[in-house]
Amino acid sequence: MEKTKTQEEKQELKEKITSEKLAKYFDVTSRALKKVKLDSDVVVDSKKSGADFLDMAQRYFEDAKHFEKSGDFVNAFAALNYAHGWLDAGARLGFFDVDGDNVLFTVDKEHVAQIKKHKNS
Repeated sequence: MEKTKTQEEKQELKEKITSEKLAKYFDVTSRALKKVKLDSDVVVDSKKSGADFLDMAQRYFEDAKHFEKSGDFVNAFAALNYAHGWLDAGARLGFFDVDGDNVLFTVDKEHVAQIKKHKNS
C-alpha cells in the first residue's frame, strides 16, 4: 500500500524537479520529436499564425503566474519555458518583429533579413 504524502512532502515536490518529472518530460519530447514530419504543402497565414503563437505564449505565461501563486514552482518554471518557446518560435518564423534581438530570442539580424526576403518573394 502506498504511503499518503504529507502536505510538507507535497509542497517539496512542487519546489524541485524530480527524476520522475524529468523522465516524463524527456519521454514526451522524445516521442514528439519522433512523430514530427516536415510538411512542404502547408500554407501559412502569418498574421493568424502569429496571433495564435502570441495567444499561446500569453496563456502559458498566465498559467505560470497561477502555478507560482499556488507554490508550484516546478510547473511555473515549465509554463514559463513553454511561453518563451512560443515567443521564440514565433520570432524565428518571422511572425513577430523582435528587431533581431538575439538575447531574448534565437534570431539575429541575418536571420531576420532572410525571413523578410523570403516573405517578399
